[in-house]
This record gives sequence, C-alpha cells and structure tokens, in this order.
Amino acid sequence: MNVALAASDPDRSPIQLALEVITAAPTVDVVIHACNAERELVGNVRLLHAYLMEEFPFTARITIADSASIDGTWPLALRLANEHANVRVLHLNQKGRARALAAAWLTSDARIVAYMDVDASTDVSALLPLVAPVVSGRWDISFGNQFRDAHCGVKAMRADIARRLLPRVKNRTWFFDKELLVAAERAGLRIHELPVDEAWSCRPEAATTLFRILRGVLPMQAPSSHRSAAE
Repeated sequence: MNVALAASDPDRSPIQLALEVITAAPTVDVVIHACNAERELVGNVRLLHAYLMEEFPFTARITIADSASIDGTWPLALRLANEHANVRVLHLNQKGRARALAAAWLTSDARIVAYMDVDASTDVSALLPLVAPVVSGRWDISFGNQFRDAHCGVKAMRADIARRLLPRVKNRTWFFDKELLVAAERAGLRIHELPVDEAWSCRPEAATTLFRILRGVLPMQAPSSHRSAAE
C-alpha cells in the first residue's frame, strides 16, 4: 500500500509520502524504523506481516519509516508496500528513530499506534499482549522493555493520546522515549509496563546505564499511574 496522508513532524523534518491509495483505517498501526537496514528489512517485515495476517486478532498496518537511508532501504520499502496492501512507507530526510516514530504516529489514521525494532530484537508474539490492553481501554499506553529501560523494546498507545503528547516532547534523539513517558505520567495517563525477552546486541549494562542517565535528567515529579505487569 502507498499512502494518502500528509503531516509534518513537530521539528519540521521533511517527510516524503509514497504513492496514494485509500483504504479503511486499521485498528493498529505498527511502525518499523529503518535506517540503512537493507539487510534485515525485507525478512523481518515479512515475518511481522505473516504474524499480523495469521495470528493477530485486530486489523493492522505496518508503516516503514525510513530516515535518510543511503543504501537500498528505501527501494526495498517501496517494494514491500507494493507487495502488501497493509504496508505504507514514509521517508524522512533526517536521521533518527525518534523523528521517524513521531512522524509515523502523527500521520497515522489507526486507533492504536505501536512500534517495533526493524532488527526483530523483540519476538513478534510480544505485540499482542502489548497492544491488547490498550485496545480494550484498560490502559492508555503500553510499553515492553528489557532491564527496565524505556528506550528499549516495543510500545503502543492510543493514537489520540499520541497526537496530544508528541507536541510536548521536544527531544527527538536519545531522550525521546523517557520524555514521552514523563509527559504521559504528568498527564495522569494509565501506563502498562510489560517485560519482554529480547535478543539485544547491545550490552545489558549499557542499557541500564542509559536508563539511569535519563532518570537523572528528567525526574518524574508528577504522581504516577505507571504500574508494572508483574504487580
């Protein structure tokens, strides 16, 4: 599928929307960020697509958000969009996962917006327990993590909440995820945390260190509705 949506990222990153087709809005829009990801893009998007078509109980779309790739990522993304009616593609002229994620979420017409890594570091089966509590209305935001790191893992939230929160999140680099959660907690939103098993290539101690840095830079001052799935 190719897209008939137009919007811009709050930091005014140029967005290129490819081809135009009108389809019914899905329940869930799963964003895959891709930057110079030609090696893993096709196989992992097809893996996710198969899961969504065969096992996922909600209507779903995959959005491939390419941020300034200089390899074959963009042509491959276009090919996948032409192969599958529920795949759309975005191209940004600036690098950055946070920029790509914000742009994709802000241009989505789905009820729920979600995110997964292109490298398949999280098993696709983690998507349903992440998304289902948000679809049901029990939670407003749901995120999966490893080592209690907000930056890692998958996440999902109601699209109307994403449109409300993202303009408040000024950071479009490493601090994006943490600032997003801080904004959600200060707004009194219901946040669901789901531990997930991941095959991370980064070292556990690096993820833990990053989380501590973010926690120190952006202290949570508002009363929290954030609860863990383990509670």
